[in-house]
Amino acid sequence: MSAASDRAATLAQMRSALEREFAPSALEIIDDSARHAGHAGAAGGGGHFRVTLVSDAFRGRPALERHRLVYAALAPLMAGAVHALNIIARTPEESSAAAAPPSRAH
Repeated sequence: MSAASDRAATLAQMRSALEREFAPSALEIIDDSARHAGHAGAAGGGGHFRVTLVSDAFRGRPALERHRLVYAALAPLMAGAVHALNIIARTPEESSAAAAPPSRAH
Protein backbone atom coordinates (compact mmCIF):
# COMPACT_ATOMS: atom_id res chain seq x y z
CA MET A 1 0.00 0.00 0.00
CA SER A 2 1.38 3.46 -0.85
CA ALA A 3 1.83 6.30 1.62
CA ALA A 4 -0.95 8.24 -0.15
CA SER A 5 -3.45 5.40 0.16
CA ASP A 6 -2.39 4.85 3.79
CA ARG A 7 -3.08 8.51 4.52
CA ALA A 8 -6.44 8.37 2.73
CA ALA A 9 -7.42 5.37 4.86
CA THR A 10 -6.27 7.18 8.01
CA LEU A 11 -8.32 10.27 7.08
CA ALA A 12 -11.41 8.10 6.57
CA GLN A 13 -10.88 6.36 9.92
CA MET A 14 -10.36 9.69 11.68
CA ARG A 15 -13.51 11.17 10.13
CA SER A 16 -15.56 8.11 11.09
CA ALA A 17 -14.32 8.09 14.70
CA LEU A 18 -14.86 11.83 15.19
CA GLU A 19 -18.33 11.80 13.60
CA ARG A 20 -19.35 8.82 15.73
CA GLU A 21 -18.05 10.37 18.97
CA PHE A 22 -19.01 14.03 18.55
CA ALA A 23 -21.77 14.32 15.90
CA PRO A 24 -20.07 17.51 14.71
CA SER A 25 -21.84 20.32 12.91
CA ALA A 26 -18.53 20.97 11.14
CA LEU A 27 -15.45 18.82 10.69
CA GLU A 28 -12.32 19.48 8.68
CA ILE A 29 -9.29 17.20 8.64
CA ILE A 30 -6.16 18.28 6.80
CA ASP A 31 -3.20 16.01 6.14
CA ASP A 32 -0.09 18.11 6.81
CA SER A 33 2.31 15.19 6.48
CA ALA A 34 4.06 16.55 3.38
CA ARG A 35 5.05 19.68 5.32
CA HIS A 36 6.86 17.46 7.83
CA ALA A 37 8.75 15.17 5.43
CA GLY A 38 12.07 14.22 6.94
CA HIS A 39 10.82 14.77 10.48
CA ALA A 40 11.80 11.91 12.80
CA GLY A 41 8.16 11.05 13.60
CA ALA A 42 7.20 11.09 9.94
CA ALA A 43 9.96 8.57 9.18
CA GLY A 44 8.08 6.05 11.34
CA GLY A 45 5.05 6.30 9.08
CA GLY A 46 2.84 8.39 11.33
CA GLY A 47 1.11 11.35 9.73
CA HIS A 48 0.67 14.94 10.82
CA PHE A 49 -2.94 16.15 10.78
CA ARG A 50 -4.95 19.29 11.57
CA VAL A 51 -8.49 18.79 12.90
CA THR A 52 -11.08 21.53 13.22
CA LEU A 53 -14.17 20.23 14.97
CA VAL A 54 -17.39 22.04 15.96
CA SER A 55 -19.65 20.14 18.35
CA ASP A 56 -22.12 20.67 21.19
CA ALA A 57 -20.11 18.02 23.06
CA PHE A 58 -17.54 20.71 23.90
CA ARG A 59 -20.02 23.00 25.64
CA GLY A 60 -18.83 23.87 29.16
CA ARG A 61 -15.51 22.05 28.74
CA PRO A 62 -12.11 23.74 28.90
CA ALA A 63 -9.69 23.45 25.95
CA LEU A 64 -7.52 20.80 27.62
CA GLU A 65 -10.50 18.53 28.25
CA ARG A 66 -11.71 19.01 24.67
CA HIS A 67 -8.31 17.94 23.35
CA ARG A 68 -8.27 14.91 25.64
CA LEU A 69 -11.68 13.87 24.31
CA VAL A 70 -10.44 14.13 20.71
CA TYR A 71 -7.29 12.15 21.52
CA ALA A 72 -9.41 9.49 23.24
CA ALA A 73 -11.67 9.19 20.19
CA LEU A 74 -8.60 8.74 17.97
CA ALA A 75 -6.61 6.56 20.42
CA PRO A 76 -6.43 3.49 18.14
CA LEU A 77 -4.84 5.64 15.41
CA MET A 78 -2.46 7.50 17.71
CA ALA A 79 -0.40 4.35 18.22
CA GLY A 80 0.88 4.41 14.64
CA ALA A 81 -1.07 6.06 11.84
CA VAL A 82 -1.13 9.49 13.51
CA HIS A 83 2.10 10.99 14.81
CA ALA A 84 1.00 14.58 15.40
CA LEU A 85 -2.38 16.23 15.78
CA ASN A 86 -3.24 19.93 15.79
CA ILE A 87 -6.74 20.36 17.26
CA ILE A 88 -9.22 23.22 17.14
CA ALA A 89 -12.31 22.15 19.10
CA ARG A 90 -15.15 24.66 19.40
CA THR A 91 -18.81 24.85 20.29
CA PRO A 92 -21.17 26.12 17.57
CA GLU A 93 -21.35 29.51 19.33
CA GLU A 94 -17.57 29.81 19.48
CA SER A 95 -17.32 28.88 15.84
CA SER A 96 -19.87 31.55 14.86
CA ALA A 97 -18.03 34.17 16.91
CA ALA A 98 -14.70 33.20 15.29
CA ALA A 99 -16.22 33.48 11.82
CA ALA A 100 -17.89 36.85 12.42
CA PRO A 101 -16.09 39.86 11.01
CA PRO A 102 -14.57 42.10 13.68
CA SER A 103 -16.72 45.04 14.69
CA ARG A 104 -15.40 48.43 13.70
CA ALA A 105 -15.71 51.38 16.03
CA HIS A 106 -16.25 54.78 14.47
